[in-house]
Amino acid sequence: MPDNLPVPSARPLDRAALERVLGRAAELQAGGADAPEMLTEAQLLEIGREVGLSAEHLRQALAEERTRVALAPEAGLAARVAGPGQATAARIVSGAPAATLAALDAWMQREECLQVKRRHADRITWEPRRDLFSNVRRGLNLGGRGYALSRTGEVAATVSAVDDKRVLVRLDADVSTSRRQRLAAGGVTAASGVAAGGTVVTVAVVAHAALVVFPLALLPIAAGAGLGYAIARGHRSVAARTQVALEQVLDRLEHGELRKPPSLLDALTQT
Repeated sequence: MPDNLPVPSARPLDRAALERVLGRAAELQAGGADAPEMLTEAQLLEIGREVGLSAEHLRQALAEERTRVALAPEAGLAARVAGPGQATAARIVSGAPAATLAALDAWMQREECLQVKRRHADRITWEPRRDLFSNVRRGLNLGGRGYALSRTGEVAATVSAVDDKRVLVRLDADVSTSRRQRLAAGGVTAASGVAAGGTVVTVAVVAHAALVVFPLALLPIAAGAGLGYAIARGHRSVAARTQVALEQVLDRLEHGELRKPPSLLDALTQT
């Protein structure tokens, strides 16, 4: 080595430093003229082995990337007031991709009052069933679970292999319709309060008692605004129940409880 070149340090790197170095190296590699556009899984595993990353963790990261679904950023007044428009849950479980997706499909149709909307090799989307038996089942809450997923706009499952024995499952539920409805109801309630307050002010002006009655006009305005805000915020409990329902499906999947034979009621609701 020439004398004028710096001697590489033998000091080990902590986790944060390692992440910075790998990130910077990836940026430099991407900017190079000879940078490959795509890497195979085998090439990525080999690169990871060379930098000391375990194949298990790399395969998990690959599975998470394959199941990643781009969601619109939760920003703006609607998200701040009413809460999220999506609920998401993910977990690594034992099984093969096709068998896992089939078990989820059977459960969603049999137990959650859903029906297939779109079907892909590694992803299925469902929508609520609108037939008589499903409506009765939801209305009477047969099974005692609340059927939170059947009250969403859409539920999706994406499954990707981690290795030959495990898969990563991601569940997504669209609750944006509930958010829009509650925001609209809250807005109408708040507007009604303003209208009531305006009516009080108008009557007071006609009666030449504005200075006396005007403070009273603030009461319906404040009440309408407060109640409207509470109605809109109620969507957060809807999103929370949906989140719990997704986690419960993953719990059952993890413990092998999705493959039970259908009951007589299940058969009737799917006819």
